[in-house]
Amino acid sequence: MPKKNSLNKSLTQKPATAKAVPQTPFNFEQSFPTIAEWINERGWIEIGQQDDFSGAFVRALDAGGMVWEGTFSYPSLDHALCALENGLEKWMEANG
Repeated sequence: MPKKNSLNKSLTQKPATAKAVPQTPFNFEQSFPTIAEWINERGWIEIGQQDDFSGAFVRALDAGGMVWEGTFSYPSLDHALCALENGLEKWMEANG
């Protein structure tokens, strides 16, 4: 078992592969305005592993239930968010 000091030191050191934090924060609302509006005014989104109710990696819900769901997987999280942005935009145009 490692000594307490060496364990604490290993937990507080950054891994060698850690990426630097950008100087300018990413503006999510500017990049994904429809998702931001959805989250702030209408409902919520779920991103991640599938559950028993949906096979989609990303989905949007409101108090009434599922509003939009994407596909099972995407090449990247960026692709998933772009699909969500486009899907919500179309849904909001059709449903007000």
